[in-house]
Amino acid sequence: MTAVSCARLRGKVAVVTGGSRGIGAAVASRLAAEGAAVVIGYRGNEQAAHDLAATLNADGTRALALRADVADPDQTEALFEQAMARFGRIDVLASCAGVEHFGALENITPADFDHVFAVNTRGQLFAAQRAAARMSAGGKIVLTSSISATRAVFEHTLYAASKAAVEAMVLNLSAELGRRGITINAVAPGGTATDMAAEHGAGYQHPQLRGTLPLPQWLEVHGALGRLAQPQEIAAGYAFLASGDAAYLTGRTLPLDGGYF
Repeated sequence: MTAVSCARLRGKVAVVTGGSRGIGAAVASRLAAEGAAVVIGYRGNEQAAHDLAATLNADGTRALALRADVADPDQTEALFEQAMARFGRIDVLASCAGVEHFGALENITPADFDHVFAVNTRGQLFAAQRAAARMSAGGKIVLTSSISATRAVFEHTLYAASKAAVEAMVLNLSAELGRRGITINAVAPGGTATDMAAEHGAGYQHPQLRGTLPLPQWLEVHGALGRLAQPQEIAAGYAFLASGDAAYLTGRTLPLDGGYF
């Protein structure tokens, strides 16, 4: 688990979708280290999710792994129902489930559109809806955008659009949720050392440059910090937005991109 200097979430219950791997797993671990009981939502990585829950429980955290495909609102509803049945409350949603997509305009199909938006956009909207319905004042919702929402990348239109929609959702939902004392924000990660980055990272380069430099070396000349983020560094942003330290911050997207340019 990530070492932290305080327990800002002691007594809270957090639901983390996409919590079995990558950034989501780091977020689940960080929120647990901050004192929260954690529900780890997963779709296909059952063993990894249950292994993470076992690790957190061994450290004294109350953790539970539950399967739910966020592309299906009924499964999302069941996830929150089970979380409530187990812990009796929900204070934090960290929505980390997502899918990547690269494809030229002429190759994008309606099925591609439906799949990407079902997970990245609709899935996050209904996760926020289900979470907010069970939250009281002080609730925290943190969705996941991407630096792609505000940067032009070749053949990345569909993914970028799905993430830009998340930033618009966060901005607009802040008004109505703020009346209930619930904040909603998003994190926009940059290049992060995950299996998804290893698989798709080259796609962020200009087509004429793809394959000429490994992603870590490419970032040395395209990022102020000159490296990939570690998942734990991105998780720190979610933990901040989920804590009382961000009590007066809502409707915003926090870019964690290492100064990408």
